Amino acid sequence: MSQPEVNKPVVAPRFRFDVLSYGPLLGLILLGILGAALNPDFATWGNISNVLTRTSLVGIIAIGATFVIISGGIDLSVGSLLALQSGVMILTLNFLVTTFGASVPTLLIGLAATVVLGFVVGLLHGLLITKGRIEAFIVTLGTAAIFRAVLTELAQGGTLTFQDSKLADLYSPVYYAAPLGIPVPILVFLGVALIAGLILNRTAFGRYVQAIGSNEQVARYATIRVDMVKTWVYVFQALCVTIATILYVPRLGSASNSTGLGFELEAIAAVIIGGTSLKGGNGKIFGTVIGAILLTTIGNVLNITSLISEYLNPAVQGVVIIIVAFLQRNRK
Repeated sequence: MSQPEVNKPVVAPRFRFDVLSYGPLLGLILLGILGAALNPDFATWGNISNVLTRTSLVGIIAIGATFVIISGGIDLSVGSLLALQSGVMILTLNFLVTTFGASVPTLLIGLAATVVLGFVVGLLHGLLITKGRIEAFIVTLGTAAIFRAVLTELAQGGTLTFQDSKLADLYSPVYYAAPLGIPVPILVFLGVALIAGLILNRTAFGRYVQAIGSNEQVARYATIRVDMVKTWVYVFQALCVTIATILYVPRLGSASNSTGLGFELEAIAAVIIGGTSLKGGNGKIFGTVIGAILLTTIGNVLNITSLISEYLNPAVQGVVIIIVAFLQRNRK
């Protein structure tokens, strides 16, 4: 004999505001309102375009860093790698232009050399970390010093610049062109973010990266090829740096020992502020994009409103990073 059904009261799900998931976006909106209220020029397309263009370089690097951090690793060499790649690209182009002239093939060969260098560095990082069993922190800290020292040697302690103005003019649209009024770096940033988001959320590789970051040993038991996945994560990071380098070189047309200084800190900060766990296992590309824009917007608001000295901009960013890290302290 069946028992009469008892109608249980339906309990509405309790709304909980996840500050780590929505906090960066909310903070960016509030910062935008504050900036527009203090200075009307903040909300103009010219200023917004400037903020997004400046965000693009670090933002692209931060997207690669998102994969590295989700997998449980870290890469402290991205700023030095960008500097070395910039120097190698300029030297290569200066050499080629004497033979092939200021032409598209010259430019493409120079870009190809940069891509190959990025791939080799990413592969080297991955192999040292997985096969060499060296901590990622040690490997990338060491290569960061090597990259910057090599660049300084190549530049003889000075600055490398383009020797042919026609080649520089041919290359400049890569950074300064603006199809439909949108600067190329912004379009590239959005494209890289879209592709990275699809890889992370819609492919087996993305799931493997998150599984390795959650528990590497369990991932091995699940027959995931951990070493191969982690190696490709560092290759992807290096290729993101390569894309940022290709956009960076026509901006200034030079490379020196100070090129890319602090980029590693900004990239990691953008990832953490965007909600990715520093302990690995989970994270979002969208959050990294918002985190990168938020960091640049903080500096922009300080610059155009004179709330505090612009020299204190890194201090404000540091406070934001510490607050987010505090909120993440119990999160896996």
